[in-house]
Amino acid sequence: MLRRRRRDIVPFGALAKTRTQRPNMQRPLQIVFKGMQSSPALESLIRERVAHLERLYPRITGCRVVVEVPHRSPETAKVPIAVSVEADVPGRKPVVARAKEDRREVKNDHTAALNNAFEAVERQLEKIADIRSDEARMHEEAGQSGMVVRLFPEQGYGFIELDSSPELYFTRNAVVGDRFDELEVGMMVYVTRATLEGPMGPQASSVRLLDRSKAPPRPAESS
Repeated sequence: MLRRRRRDIVPFGALAKTRTQRPNMQRPLQIVFKGMQSSPALESLIRERVAHLERLYPRITGCRVVVEVPHRSPETAKVPIAVSVEADVPGRKPVVARAKEDRREVKNDHTAALNNAFEAVERQLEKIADIRSDEARMHEEAGQSGMVVRLFPEQGYGFIELDSSPELYFTRNAVVGDRFDELEVGMMVYVTRATLEGPMGPQASSVRLLDRSKAPPRPAESS
């Protein structure tokens, strides 16, 4: 449970920090109340929002939330609340969002800024997740090298062996440049895997000849 461990508050002037070890993040969650008393209600909401972030984006390695009261103008009795949320994502700059809203006269009506900041972080993380998904799809579509292990010229198909993967079925039409007749068993080719399986299982959507050289011969099987 996320609330089993009580937070440790260390006063530092007007600053109070809260650190709680979370099960998924590599670094402990930081909650900072600056220029104001710590709020159990706000802290609870922050923990819920961070837990929600982790469920949506498990790659988050750390999170820091600052809740503060900026300088109050003498012209108004309202005390503004400012919230800053910073989430750490591997391989990228921290995702940062800030929101500010005046406190209403209704007691404890200061959650809007916090929710707005977290929602802004979620939108940024969603964009990062979409980019990574596109990058992964492009990497998969880029293909990989393999070796022709079986050919059936009269039927117009064959099989290609890939590392740590089942053999890929391919047809004459999948060979780029209409070079099916140039293929030989043992030849290295560049393969793009098809999204859907064919009549004989996993198949290649395209096969490109790398060169006319053959892969090193396999060791002879002992009798």
